[in-house]
Amino acid sequence: MDIFQVFRERRSIRKYKDTPVEREKIEQILDAARLAPSWKNMQCWRFLVLTDADMRAKVLDAFPDDNPGKKAIATAPAVIVVCGNPAESEVENGIDYFVADVSIAFEHLCLAAFALGLGTCWMGWYDEKKIKRTLGIPDGIRIVGITPLGYPDQEPKPRPRKQLSEISYFNQWQ
Repeated sequence: MDIFQVFRERRSIRKYKDTPVEREKIEQILDAARLAPSWKNMQCWRFLVLTDADMRAKVLDAFPDDNPGKKAIATAPAVIVVCGNPAESEVENGIDYFVADVSIAFEHLCLAAFALGLGTCWMGWYDEKKIKRTLGIPDGIRIVGITPLGYPDQEPKPRPRKQLSEISYFNQWQ
């Protein structure tokens, strides 16, 4: 699949088939994330993959009931908790680069999943402390996002995007 087709066609998926995701595909997706660039090549990201139904169910209490992605977490055959270790990164110009690094890796993960016929949905509305406590994630580690992972059971329409002329400038800010 052409990379530009992946950019155009990937959607956030919130409904999944109950078909398990093959471990080989999960490892291929994680490898794509591992190859992301990072601040000083420090590679501060960590990925916790939940394929066990009981483990996935344990994190549901950390999501508000009105979070539209909660049902996706409940029904997807896999969930990936995407984390970063701030101690393996730095702050420059007031920017915590662990967030940028993990975000790039997370996007690699989402795009690779789509290229393999799988769906994802980047979720950030959860109680981080509850999830860390439930899953035994160490204190120094931060959760940057969580995604369900599975075979899509929906085909969402494209969402509107701003025109390039609204968001880009050449040579000076206008």
